[in-house]
Amino acid sequence: MNLWLIIIGMGVITYTIRLSMIVMSGQVQLSDQLQRALRYVPPAVLSAIILPEMVQPGGTLDISLGNERLLAGLIAIVVAWYTQNMIWTVAIGMITLWLLQAITS
Repeated sequence: MNLWLIIIGMGVITYTIRLSMIVMSGQVQLSDQLQRALRYVPPAVLSAIILPEMVQPGGTLDISLGNERLLAGLIAIVVAWYTQNMIWTVAIGMITLWLLQAITS
């Protein structure tokens, strides 16, 4: 019973925190400098999640041409740079990764 109370309690807390940001969005005025800075949070978080997996597949550092994830990631970066389209970036990156994995295995 205690486990269920903890799970439900944490769900309520998480929901309340997220809801408070939505409810207060019209009441709190952020400075222009803070708004510009907050635009960089999603790419920074995504990079922090993806980059370690690209350069350390399996937990060991691998920045060689034999690292399929690194090569696919670099190609995805080029696609993102030229197209500035997230769907194309993810699609080309994943297709490249699958092709490289199929070739090497």
